[in-house]
Amino acid sequence: MKFDVVIIGGGGAGMMSALEASKSKDLSVAIFTKTYPTRSHTGAAQGGINASLGFQDEKDSVDEHFRDTVKGSDFLGDQDAIEFFVSKAPECILELESLGLPFSRDEKGRIAQRNFGGASHPRTCYSADKTGHVILHNLFEQCLKNNVHFFNEWALLEIVTDKDELQGVIVFDIKSGEINSVNCKSLIITTGGFGRIYWSRTTNAYNMTGDGTAICLEAGIPIKDPEFVQFHPTGLITTGVLLSEACRGEGGYLVNNQGERFMEKYAPEKMELAPRDLVSRSIEQEIKEGRGFGEGLASYVHLDLRHLGKKKILEKLPQVRQLAIEFEGVDMIDEPAPIRPSGHYVMGGIHISDYQTCATPIAGIHAAGECACVSVHGANRLGGNSLAEAVVFGKFAGKGAAQSAKNRELGQEELIKEKRAKWEKMFTEKTTQTNGKNLFTIRDNLAQTMWNNVGIFRKEEEIEKALSEINQLLDDYKEAQIGDDSKKYNMAFITYLEVGNLLKLAKAITMGALARKESRGSHARMDYPKRDDENFLKHTLVYKNGEEYKLDYLPVKITKYQPEERKY
Repeated sequence: MKFDVVIIGGGGAGMMSALEASKSKDLSVAIFTKTYPTRSHTGAAQGGINASLGFQDEKDSVDEHFRDTVKGSDFLGDQDAIEFFVSKAPECILELESLGLPFSRDEKGRIAQRNFGGASHPRTCYSADKTGHVILHNLFEQCLKNNVHFFNEWALLEIVTDKDELQGVIVFDIKSGEINSVNCKSLIITTGGFGRIYWSRTTNAYNMTGDGTAICLEAGIPIKDPEFVQFHPTGLITTGVLLSEACRGEGGYLVNNQGERFMEKYAPEKMELAPRDLVSRSIEQEIKEGRGFGEGLASYVHLDLRHLGKKKILEKLPQVRQLAIEFEGVDMIDEPAPIRPSGHYVMGGIHISDYQTCATPIAGIHAAGECACVSVHGANRLGGNSLAEAVVFGKFAGKGAAQSAKNRELGQEELIKEKRAKWEKMFTEKTTQTNGKNLFTIRDNLAQTMWNNVGIFRKEEEIEKALSEINQLLDDYKEAQIGDDSKKYNMAFITYLEVGNLLKLAKAITMGALARKESRGSHARMDYPKRDDENFLKHTLVYKNGEEYKLDYLPVKITKYQPEERKY
């Protein structure tokens, strides 16, 4: 197969980039996605998308959004990229509106905006509590209209490069079991995050395994800031399923077993609408000090919406109510829901060297969305900035990749075919292997290792323990048995690929966490509780060459605001 622009991943960032690239009518554009596009994880983003439109508060501005995002990032975000991001967000939201996206409206008929954590003004645009869902459906319709080719249920196996130049990709057709090569002029990776590293408790879907990020790492592109993993404060206790920040944006309370709104102790001004890193640590602290409900991993605090009233809950938070009913048997109109922080989002990702085109260090390869690190989130992402990032940088990745495709030739056909043959041989050998290590045991042990040792609170001996265990699991993985030799819908083979990707990313997270001897944003070191701007106001870069991993660093770009203490 041959295309000018290939996108791997069919979520919000992927389809936004495809839509933008398709505006160049002389280019062929294709999306390869592991799941059907409208089932991508963007649909799990409930609460909203940030843009300083000023409809709810005319005092809001691009500069206010900029200031909030820099502060929220704990000053690790690159301020030139953040300024670009917040300045482009309003026009991207209005573009979505012009495409027919059904935003909720205020009494004047304008796009409604709500409060979200860490924001100084209500700037989160929303469609009830189904914002990501409607974005997916809207973009899917537009991509079909603009002749984007969709290859649904295809997995990325390898990015083929030569001398720091893109050549093409090797992909796996899950339906047929066939391995195919795709020759392309430019490539956009939009495969989302890798929250499934925290399998024990995560808001992420089963397919969020960091495939694109890990495969870029194999291709020679570094991962930036992998140690910064966000734990969402309000995951349902049994499943980790997300209850949107919109709950707190609309006025919900967090309550301990003493009946106290405990956030008053930790963030007296912002209370429940403090940034997520602070709220998650506060919940864990309450549980640790005996003010939670339940015991052990089943401990929790309450998210209480009862005071909002039935009418407001049904109008603004219908999906949240339904999730609590289905997964916990709790109707939030009548009683509070049991919640505890869940692994949610990775601030780090594929290193982006040019934020205006989302280009990586390898010519022809671009990336956008959660899999990429621009970096606008720094050490902690503000709620509502994720969908905004997907739309803004999806759009500019599409522009950048279209321009790359016009300036580049197709890849070396023989090299791509050679890589394809290697994968065909590996598939046959691995699927017919008759003994070996249990793949699912490796996956579950990884999840336990990460949750216990590289979670919300971290310290040196625990991180070192995790690194040792991950190295052992990497050795075990080499001997892992798939146990299924079928071709069609061989999901055991997909799991094998996913576990391999998670192991590589877990090692990157753990190495970054061990080396960063400070606490900043979502990275909380109990043995180094203070932020250390003198030594660690810098980005981590993790490289992989064969079996060897190495760390390097990159300065943070500061344009307007010098680091100061974060107070909420």
